[in-house]
Amino acid sequence: MIVVDAHEDIAWNILTFGRDYTRAVSETRRIEEGSDAEQHNGQTLLGWPEWVGGRVGVVFATLFAAPARRRVGPWETLCYASAEEAHRLYRANLDAYERLFDEHTDKFRPVTDRDQLEAVLASWEGDPPAEPHLGLVLLMEGADGIREPDDLVNWYADGLRMVGLAWTGTRYSGGTSEPGPLSPEGRELLEVMGGLGMILDLSHMAEEAVFQALECYPGTLIASHSNCRALLDGSEKPDRHLGDEAIREIAERDGVIGIVPYNRFLKGTWRSGNGREGINLEHVAAHIDHVCQLVGDARHVGLGSDFDGGFGLSRTPEGLDSVADLRLIGDSLTSWGYGASEIQGILGENWLGMLRWALPSGT
Repeated sequence: MIVVDAHEDIAWNILTFGRDYTRAVSETRRIEEGSDAEQHNGQTLLGWPEWVGGRVGVVFATLFAAPARRRVGPWETLCYASAEEAHRLYRANLDAYERLFDEHTDKFRPVTDRDQLEAVLASWEGDPPAEPHLGLVLLMEGADGIREPDDLVNWYADGLRMVGLAWTGTRYSGGTSEPGPLSPEGRELLEVMGGLGMILDLSHMAEEAVFQALECYPGTLIASHSNCRALLDGSEKPDRHLGDEAIREIAERDGVIGIVPYNRFLKGTWRSGNGREGINLEHVAAHIDHVCQLVGDARHVGLGSDFDGGFGLSRTPEGLDSVADLRLIGDSLTSWGYGASEIQGILGENWLGMLRWALPSGT
C-alpha cells in the first residue's frame, strides 16, 4: 500500500529555514534545536527515511509565499507586496523543487503526467522496495504568483499541475479570514485552468468563492487540506474549514478532501498551550468518518497533512511522530468499522484515482 499526502510545504521550508529533507527527522530536530525553525515552525515531521519507512510515495508539494500584510516576523522571508514580487518568490519555490530533482534524482521525482506517476509507484514494489522514489505533484497555494491568467501557460509548461486560488484573500478569490467571491480575474484564471486540464484546490478559498467555483469550474477539483466545520465548535477560524454542503458538492463532482492531522483543525477548542494530551488518531478518524457519512461512501476523502506548514510535532495528535506514522490512521479507522479496501482508498488510492483521471498521458 502506498500512502499519498496531499499537502506538504517542502520548498517553503527549504527556502525559509534551509531544511534538508534528505535527512532523517531526528537529525533535523537535533540540528535545529533552539533555532528559528524550531521556534516558528516546530519540530519537523518530514524527512527521507520517514517517507520511505511510512511508504509515503506521492506528495502534493506546495509552492507558497505570504502577502506582506500577513508577515508574522522578520524571520519570514517569503513575503510579497506586489504581483511581481509574488511571481519571483513562487518561481523560487519552483527552482527549489527543480534542484531536488536534479541533485537527488535517486530520491525525488516530478509527477506531471500519468506515465511519471506509474513509474514512481512501480519504484515501491517489493518489501522493502529496492529504490523507492518520492513523487512530487506541484501545487500552488495562493495564486498571486500568477501575474495574469495567461501566465499560467508557462507555469503549466514548467510542471505545475494544481492551483489553489487563495490562502488568505488574493486578487483572484476571497480566502481564509478575508471572505469574498471569485473576482472577474479569478473567473478568467479558472477558464485558463480548465483549458489546460489543471486541478483546482478549493482549500483556503472563502465559502462564497468555493460554491462559485463548484458551479463554474469544469475540471477536476479537490480540497487538499481541509477539515469538517461541523466538528469544530469553538474554532478560531471556522471559515478555514468545509461546511457540510460544500463537502457534499465536492463529492458530487468526484473530488477528494484531504483531512489535516493538526490539533487546532481536529478539535475547535484546542489551543497551543493545551499540549498533545487528549488529541489522538481517533479525532482524525472522526473527521474522515464525517465526510464518509455525509457522502455515503469512503471514496472522497484522503489525507492532506499540511506537515511543516506552520506547525510541528507538539501540535499533532498523540500517535503521530512523523510522516511515517500517517499509515497508523488506518488502524483507527478499523475500529470505526472501515474495511481494508476502504482504508487503502483513504490512505492513498482515492488520491491516486483522481491523479490517474486528471493528469495528462505521458505519451
